[in-house]
Amino acid sequence: MEIWFLLLGGLVLLIVGGELLVRGAVQVATRLGVSPLVIGLTLVAFGTSAPELVTSLQAALANAPGIAYGNIVGSNIANALLIAGVAAIISPMMIASTALKRDGIVMLAVVTAFVAFAFFMPLGRGIGIVFVGALVAYVYLAFRQERSSAPQGHGAIYDKSLALQQTDVGLAPSERLGGSVVVSGLIALGGLVLVILGGRFLVDGAVSLARGFAISETVIGLTIVAVGTSMPELVTSVLAGIRKQGDVAFGNIVGSNIYNILGIGGATALVAPGEVPAEIVGFDNFVMLGVTLLLVIFAWTGLRIGRREGAVLLAGYAAYIYFILP
Repeated sequence: MEIWFLLLGGLVLLIVGGELLVRGAVQVATRLGVSPLVIGLTLVAFGTSAPELVTSLQAALANAPGIAYGNIVGSNIANALLIAGVAAIISPMMIASTALKRDGIVMLAVVTAFVAFAFFMPLGRGIGIVFVGALVAYVYLAFRQERSSAPQGHGAIYDKSLALQQTDVGLAPSERLGGSVVVSGLIALGGLVLVILGGRFLVDGAVSLARGFAISETVIGLTIVAVGTSMPELVTSVLAGIRKQGDVAFGNIVGSNIYNILGIGGATALVAPGEVPAEIVGFDNFVMLGVTLLLVIFAWTGLRIGRREGAVLLAGYAAYIYFILP
C-alpha cells in the first residue's frame, strides 16, 4: 500500500505542481513584458513535459538510470502509439501543415541520433550540451517561423502550446492580469517545490515497486512511470481531438517527443552522465525508432492519421506492453 501511495501521490504532485509552475512563470513573464509568442513557444509549450524532466533528473541522481531513460523512451513510445492512437480514434488527425510534416522529420532525426549515440557510447555531458543546444536552435527557428506568419502553417511547438492553453485558459499569456509579480513568483516557486517532491515520491515508489515485486527498474520506467508522466500530453491531445483539431493533437505529440529527447535526454546527460541501460539500448530504443518512423509514414503518405491507423497504433502499444512485462 505504501508503494502505491508513493506512486499515485508522486504523480498527483507532479501534475498539480507542473501546472502551478507554468501558470506562475507565464504570469511573471507576461507582467515583465515578454512577448506572448515567446511565452507560448517556451514556458507554455513545454509545460506538460515538466513531470518527465523532473522525474528523469531525480532518477538519474538516485542512480536509477533504468527509470530515468525508461521514462524518456517509454514516454516517446506512449506518445506515438497510445496517445496518437486514442486521439486519432476520437478524431482523425489531418496533417495539412508543411511545417508539421517538417517537424515530423525533425522528430525522426532526433530519435535516430539518440538511438545511435546510446548504442555506441555513454551519454556524457558533451552529448547533453549538443542536445540542449539543438533544442534551443529548434525553438529559435520555430519562433522565427511563427513571427513571419509564413504560409506553410504552424509548427509542432506552436500546436503544443495551443493544446495546453486550450486545456487551461489560465496558461494563456494575457496582458490583462491583476496581482503582482511577487504573488505569481510565489505560485511558480510553490509549483516547483511540488514538482520536486512529486518526482522524489514517484522515483522512490518506482524503485520500491521494482525491488518488492522483482521487476526490472527499466520496465517500471518504461511503463508505469512513462505513462504516468505522459498524462498531461494524453489529456491535451484527447481534448484537441474532441475539438476536431487533429493537427493540434499531432503537433502536441511531435513537440513532446522532440523535447523528451533533446531537452530531457540532454538535461539528464548533463546532470548525471552515464550509459543508457543495455535493455533499452538493445530493444526499446529500436521500438521507439520504429514507431516514430511509422507515425511519420502515416502522416506523410495520406496526410492524415485516421481511425484505422489509430487502431493499429493502439494495438501496437498493447503488444509492446504485453511483450516487456514479466
